[in-house]
Amino acid sequence: MANRNIENITAVIDYVEDHLTEKLDLDRIAEAVHYSKYHLHRMFADTVGLTVHDYIQRRRLTEAAKLLVFSDKPILEIALTAGFESQQAFTACFTSMYKTAPGRYRETERFYPLQLRFHLEGSYAMLEQKQRRQWDIAFAVQEDIPCWMELVRLVVDGFPCLDEAEYVRVLKEKIRTGQALILKDGAMAVGILLFTGETGSIDFMGCHPLYRKMGIPKAFLDKVMGELLKGRELSITTFREGDRADTGHRRAIKGLGFAEAELLVEFGYPTQRFVLHRKEGEDGGE
Repeated sequence: MANRNIENITAVIDYVEDHLTEKLDLDRIAEAVHYSKYHLHRMFADTVGLTVHDYIQRRRLTEAAKLLVFSDKPILEIALTAGFESQQAFTACFTSMYKTAPGRYRETERFYPLQLRFHLEGSYAMLEQKQRRQWDIAFAVQEDIPCWMELVRLVVDGFPCLDEAEYVRVLKEKIRTGQALILKDGAMAVGILLFTGETGSIDFMGCHPLYRKMGIPKAFLDKVMGELLKGRELSITTFREGDRADTGHRRAIKGLGFAEAELLVEFGYPTQRFVLHRKEGEDGGE
């Protein structure tokens, strides 16, 4: 993607974030950034991976969740601030995305985001390459943690109930034990993966939205299954079918060859396990 398009999307995001508590629709945003709404819709979805409407709704619900946990504001006031016309409408939408009602969520005193502000910063040198090179996927080191976490925040929509402090603790241990892989474009992480060798579990896999069509997740899986856990069956968990909070992660995982397995509940959130079977003819030996 040309840097010009990235600049345009950044301008759109800046406008949305500056007016998040106001009435926003595609017509108003398109007029503000001087684009046709049809071109804006297509360009935004291609870059961010969400429609403008979905991005706004998820950002508003995230800010509402933050107010529920960190303020004493009445739920009705929070609902109106988030752009809903009634507390009932807010409760229905919040519950469908967070899997718990606003009042009960407040009682947990534990905030997690549906969608953080989308940041587009970096050189994106790989995107300009006409010939795709072999991916230089490496074991992460402690110095990679800052750029790793920047990517985590960018793809947090795929990982409900993520506690950042606990995640960093696990990440440090995975780095120490050689179970954290990273792909970087300059100083920016564009692909990351945590795995557990003993079980074949993929504990976290994230790809920068601008690079999601370049085959990076498959390259990570090929490295894990072909080199590190040779021939082993891999598993991963994601959203259940029909979950409104899913922005396409379930479809992407199935597209990588994972097959549906059992339904689970993780950290109080309904999920489903998927399994990637070893290829026929592989014996799993060295």
